[in-house]
Amino acid sequence: MNQPSSMQVLPVRRGSVLKRMRLWFDASESVPSQACDPQRIDWLRALPFIAMHLACLGVFWVGVSPIAVATAISLYAIRMFALTGFYHRYFSHRAFRTSRMVQFAFALIGAACVQRGPLWWAAHHRNHHRHADTSLDPHSPTVYGFLWSHAGWFLTPAAFHTDLDRVKDFRGYAELRWLDRYDIAVPVLLAVLLYGLGALLQAFAPSWGTTGAQMLVWGFFISTVVLFHATVTINSLAHRFGRQRFATNDNSRNNLWLAVLTFGEGWHNNHHFYPGSARQGFRWWELDLTWYGLRLLAALGLVWDLKPVPAWVERRAMR
Repeated sequence: MNQPSSMQVLPVRRGSVLKRMRLWFDASESVPSQACDPQRIDWLRALPFIAMHLACLGVFWVGVSPIAVATAISLYAIRMFALTGFYHRYFSHRAFRTSRMVQFAFALIGAACVQRGPLWWAAHHRNHHRHADTSLDPHSPTVYGFLWSHAGWFLTPAAFHTDLDRVKDFRGYAELRWLDRYDIAVPVLLAVLLYGLGALLQAFAPSWGTTGAQMLVWGFFISTVVLFHATVTINSLAHRFGRQRFATNDNSRNNLWLAVLTFGEGWHNNHHFYPGSARQGFRWWELDLTWYGLRLLAALGLVWDLKPVPAWVERRAMR
C-alpha cells in the first residue's frame, strides 16, 4: 500500500475553524470525518502537539539545574509506569484488577502524559491488536512507513475520535469519560504546578538555581516530549527491529533496548503472542520494570489478580 501523504493539508472551511479550535479544549465532538481523507493530518488540531516540541527549545534561554533535570526524569518514570501499567496493561488488556479509586488515580497520572484519555488510548490499542500490521492498523510501519506509524496517524480526523464501542467495559465511568473529553486539563494543571514550584524554589531556595520557566521547560515540555517518543517507538520500531521468538500474524519484535526505555514494553513479540498477561518479559532475565511495579502495588493491596504468563507459554518461550 502506498504511504499516506502526511504533508497534505485538510481543506479548511471558514465555519469549521473555530469549531476545530474548540476541540483543543473539549474533544467531545471529535468524530471521524467522512468528507476528508483519514490519512491526512489535521494541521490545525496538531498545532498544540507541534508547539510542545518547539517549546523544548526554551532550554537555551532557561538553562539547566540538577533539580530541573531530576524533576524531568522523575516525571518521565512516574508517567511511563502509568502508561505501561494502567493505560496499556489494565485499560487496554484487563491484565489485573483494582479499585475504582486506584483506577482513577493512575488514569489521572496517565492523562498528564499528553497522550489523551485512557478510553481513547485503550480503544485505539485494542483496534491495533485486532488488525496488527494490516491496512486496518493505523500505525503499522510495514504498511504505512516509519514516520506515519511514529508521529502521524494520531493527528488525523478519524484518530482524534474515541470509539466507545471498543471500551464498553470502561465507558460507564463518568470520571474516565471526563478525562477523555477534557484531555488537555490535566497537562495544563501539571504545567502550572511545575511553573509555580519553580517560582517558589527561586524565591525560597535560590541556591538550587532553578526558576518557574526552567521547571516548566524541563519538567513538562522536555520530559513529556521524550516520554511521547519513547512510547511510540513500540509502534514504529518494535515492529521492525528485534527478534521474533514466537510466530505471530504480525511483525512484532522483542527488543531489549526498547524494553529498558519503556519499562518492559519492548518485549513486544511476547506481548502479541499472549497479550493477556500483566507480565511482558516472559523469561527471568527479560527486564520488565512495569511488572515489578505491579507486583509492588499487589503487595500493598492496591491491585490484585495479576494475570501470569501461562505455563504452556513459558514452555514455548524456553525453546
